[in-house]
Amino acid sequence: MPTPNTIILASGNRKKLDELSSILNRYSINILPQSTYQVDDAVEDGLTFVENAIIKARHACKKTGLPAIADDSGIEVDYLKGKPGIYSARFAGEHASDHENLNKLIQSLDGVPEKQRTARYQCIIVYMRHAEDPTPIICQASWEGRILASEVGNGGFGYDPVFFCPVAKKTAAQMTPQEKASVSHRGKALKQFAEILEKQNN
Repeated sequence: MPTPNTIILASGNRKKLDELSSILNRYSINILPQSTYQVDDAVEDGLTFVENAIIKARHACKKTGLPAIADDSGIEVDYLKGKPGIYSARFAGEHASDHENLNKLIQSLDGVPEKQRTARYQCIIVYMRHAEDPTPIICQASWEGRILASEVGNGGFGYDPVFFCPVAKKTAAQMTPQEKASVSHRGKALKQFAEILEKQNN
């Protein structure tokens, strides 16, 4: 049941849902996945992370009548001129699995020297109070790293097994959820969002 601080999470990705919920629950924000209200996934036809996040949040607001938060994120590889970018979840095709996308990225960088394998995760968080909200909260954060030639680690999801964080000296897939939340693009963007929401509610 919704409470006054309930926010609908506009995502059908179970692993992303778990990660977002675990971070936001620390800030006493009650998160309900859109599936609670049988909301289908929005058609993500925007050309930027911001556009797609707004599309998803607005869709969830319209269907539920509740405030919604959406995340649009992906990985940008410098050698590939920013690809896969907004197409990270479907880099290997429309219904590609995480493993298929990851393998395509490894193949795309085959033989590329380590110094040229720089990349970053990008995350945009959009919060809308209602479907017609003219001033949604938009938070952005990135996470710098480089792409390894093969997978290391069993945690995380998406491209985490090949995303090496030089600061932590390990891949995102080798980190605990707590470690990852403290340094990741998503963790940093959600922290910004929680701080803004807290100020607005005081």
